[in-house]
Amino acid sequence: MPLTDTSIKQAKPKEKPFRLSDSGGLYLEVAPSGGKLWRLKFRFGGKEKRLAFGVYPEVSLKQARERRDDARRLLAEGIDPGEHRKITRAMDKSRTEDTFEAVAREWFSKFSPTWAETHSSKIIRRLEMDVFPWLGGRPVKEISALELLTVLRRIEDRGALDTAHRAKQNCGQVFRYAVATGRAEHDPSSALRGALPPAKGGHFPTIVEPQAVGELLRAVDGYKGSFVTQCALRLAPLVFVRPGELRHAEWVEFDLGAATWTIPGEKMKAGEKHIVPLSIQAVAILREIQPLTGSGKYVFPGERTADRPMSENTVLAALRRMGYPVGAMTGHGFRSMASTILNEQGWHRDAIERQLAHGERDSVRAAYNHAEHMPERKKMMQAWADYLDQLAGKNVVAMKASTV
Repeated sequence: MPLTDTSIKQAKPKEKPFRLSDSGGLYLEVAPSGGKLWRLKFRFGGKEKRLAFGVYPEVSLKQARERRDDARRLLAEGIDPGEHRKITRAMDKSRTEDTFEAVAREWFSKFSPTWAETHSSKIIRRLEMDVFPWLGGRPVKEISALELLTVLRRIEDRGALDTAHRAKQNCGQVFRYAVATGRAEHDPSSALRGALPPAKGGHFPTIVEPQAVGELLRAVDGYKGSFVTQCALRLAPLVFVRPGELRHAEWVEFDLGAATWTIPGEKMKAGEKHIVPLSIQAVAILREIQPLTGSGKYVFPGERTADRPMSENTVLAALRRMGYPVGAMTGHGFRSMASTILNEQGWHRDAIERQLAHGERDSVRAAYNHAEHMPERKKMMQAWADYLDQLAGKNVVAMKASTV
């Protein structure tokens, strides 16, 4: 039976390596460590041979099948695909040594050992997802400012302006390294100053660098103020709703058994009912505070009376008390944090926008279903919570984007 992305994701490592067969000799080898390697089994000259196609998910199921088909075409022409690869690589070696991707990976391997793992993984993924597909094979010395700008505009057009600025910065570092090592004569990114809109213009202050996010989460866990306020602070990054939606949360809106929070349309900016899938961590926080506030209306009631929600300044004041001044972080900043990082991690843009309950939809999409992209959003919200735990120093698996 042919493989699917779902069956691949659900494949768990065993004590010994095992294979998942697809078709045409293609199979996925699952190692005890959890690594998944594509391989092709074929016969040439009366001998059985193997050819590696790369690691999943870096090489998708679709890409592996395309590589299998290419190899089978070579076999049909009487060519050993393994030997063909060796010859091709040998011929291309001199050309690829000075490509943008080759220089970038050399730069990365030289400097990344001194970086935090979360920081380095984000940089290489940003390059792999947003830059290498378009500039990776180009000789680094031939890339023009206009070529680089075209790549950055592509990132900007999907709404990830912060990512575009970071990509420009990383590309500049690569180009300057190329200049320093004699493989380029100038840095084209230096000519693009002012070509992108300011990254923070019109946005709420937020924190997106992994190390800083981890510090913020640890500060929240160590908050010494009101327990209700601390729970609101802990829940905010896990659900990234608007501050007003969080503080007006009512117990009747939650189904902890189904792990969902259904916010009525009258509370939403766009006037439409909104469903928030709750991660295991979010449900745990709600169950923790339920004995204290569960008999009342609001999940996070005010300090003076349980008949009203907490003040709109409560979370902001708590952030200030923890040492985050004006311009550094706000309650609304948890939304920007999630939006920026999830886009950088490669999650489906529509799923992110839908989870943020952004109202900017064209006339065709105006009649959307409130459960739009729900399976993807559920996976994303749990993966996001696991990722935040990792940044906070808890022993969990890092977030990986879905291939949907």
